[in-house]
Amino acid sequence: MVRCSCVFFRKYGNFVDNLRLFTRGGSGGMGYPRLGGEGGKGGDVWVVAHDRTTLKGLKSKYPQKRFVAGEGANSRVSALKGSKGKDCEIPVPVGISVTDENGKIIGELNKENDRILVAKGGLGGKLLTNFLPLKGQKQIIHLDLKLIADVGLVGFPNAGKSSLLSQISYAKPAVADYAFTTLKPELGKIMYDDFKQISVADLPGLIEGAHMNKGMGHKFLKHIERTKQLLFVVDICGFQLSSQTHYRTAFETIVLLNKELELYKEELQTKPALLAVNKMDLPGAQDKFHELMNQLQNPKDFLHLFEENMIPEKTVEFQHVIPISAITGEGIDKLKDYIRKSLDEQANQENDAYHHKQLLNLQMTNAASHSEPPLTSGVIMPQ
Repeated sequence: MVRCSCVFFRKYGNFVDNLRLFTRGGSGGMGYPRLGGEGGKGGDVWVVAHDRTTLKGLKSKYPQKRFVAGEGANSRVSALKGSKGKDCEIPVPVGISVTDENGKIIGELNKENDRILVAKGGLGGKLLTNFLPLKGQKQIIHLDLKLIADVGLVGFPNAGKSSLLSQISYAKPAVADYAFTTLKPELGKIMYDDFKQISVADLPGLIEGAHMNKGMGHKFLKHIERTKQLLFVVDICGFQLSSQTHYRTAFETIVLLNKELELYKEELQTKPALLAVNKMDLPGAQDKFHELMNQLQNPKDFLHLFEENMIPEKTVEFQHVIPISAITGEGIDKLKDYIRKSLDEQANQENDAYHHKQLLNLQMTNAASHSEPPLTSGVIMPQ
C-alpha cells in the first residue's frame, strides 16, 4: 500500500494545481526637486485568468517563480511628470484561488479575464516624499487551482469513473483494469441534442483516509468544492485496494465515501447527488443491486454493523440511483437524462431563490421610504 502511494505521488507530480510565487511592484521614479517634478509610479503586479493556460505551463515558463513590475520613470526637464512603470501580468487558468502567505484569500478568478491586484507599485518621488521614490509592495502569493465543473465524479479507484466519462462525453481518459488509472483530474463535456453542454470532472479515486491527505486526498477533494453536483460511482461488486486492506461491499464504499466527504468538509454532503452503480454487466450483479437498494432504503438496519468511526453523522441523499455498465453502455442514456434533469431543477431553484431575494429587498426598500419622517425646512417658528 505504501509502495502504491509513492508511485501515485510521483506520477501525480506531472499535474500542477498549486504554486507559490514571489511578486513585487515596481519602485517609483525619482522626483525633480528643483522644478517640482514628480517621478512615475511603479508598475503593479496582476494575476489574470486565461483559458488554455495551466499552472504547469506557468511553472515551466517561469521556473524562478518571480514576478516584478517595471520601475516608474524619473522626472526630468523634458518630462517633469514621469511615466508609470510597466505592469506585470501573471497568466493563470480559470478556477484559481489566490491567497497570501498566511492563507488569507486575496481573491478568486472564476472566468476569463478576471484579474486580481497582488502587489502595488511604489509612489514616484514628489513633494510629499521629499522627492524620493517609494519601493513597490512585496508579497508571496499561493495559486490554488480548483476545477470548475457542473458535475464531479466521486468514487474509489477502479470504480469505472474514467470509463463512464468516456461514455458520456468526448473525453479520452486513460482506462485500464487496475486501481489509480486516473492520475490527474480530467474534464469532459456531455453534449445534448439541443446543444446544451454539461461539464463533468473525473477525479483520481479516493481511498480511506483521504480527508487526512492519504493518497493525495486534499489535492483531489478540493476539486469537487466548486462543482454544482456530485455523481457517486461505485462498483456493484465492491472494492479492495490491495491484499493488505479490507474488502468493501458497494454499500460500504458509499458509507465510507460519505464519511470522507464529511471529515474533509461537511458542506460537500449538502450538494445535490446522484448514484451510478457500475459494472451491472457482471454475473450476479442484479441480485447485488437489489440487496444494495434495500440497504440504501433502510440504512439504519445496517449501519450498526459498521465501526463507529466509519459511520457519518449525516448521509448524502441521492436524488436518483441508476444501474449502469460503462462497458456495454447499459443505463448511460438514462444517467445523462437524470444529470440534465437534476441540474435544470437546481438552476430553477436558484433562480426562484434569487428573484425571491430581489423581491424582499425591493419590499424592504419601499417600506423604508414610506416610513421616513417628513422633511422640515429647518426654520424655527416663533412661539
